[in-house]
Amino acid sequence: MADGSMSRVFGGSPVAVIGRLILLSILVGVVLSALGLDPFDIMRSLERLIRSVWNMGFDAIRWIWRYFLLGAVIVIPIWIIMRLVNAPRGK
Repeated sequence: MADGSMSRVFGGSPVAVIGRLILLSILVGVVLSALGLDPFDIMRSLERLIRSVWNMGFDAIRWIWRYFLLGAVIVIPIWIIMRLVNAPRGK
């Protein structure tokens, strides 16, 4: 991919975006740590979620699909609008 298309996909310079994501991850990690959470609790919660999804079978797929659609109705349009508003002009 050309440098311009990489910048378009990432929303800026890939190195800068990755750097911002790393710093934001550290900041969120500090906040979560202050709230008493640690990564292993999150991993155990994900493991429980996966086990319950596995145990519920196809009902879980319907349940997840409904939540996905509910969230996507909000998230996807906002993301598209933000990408269009921040799109480079005239090149």
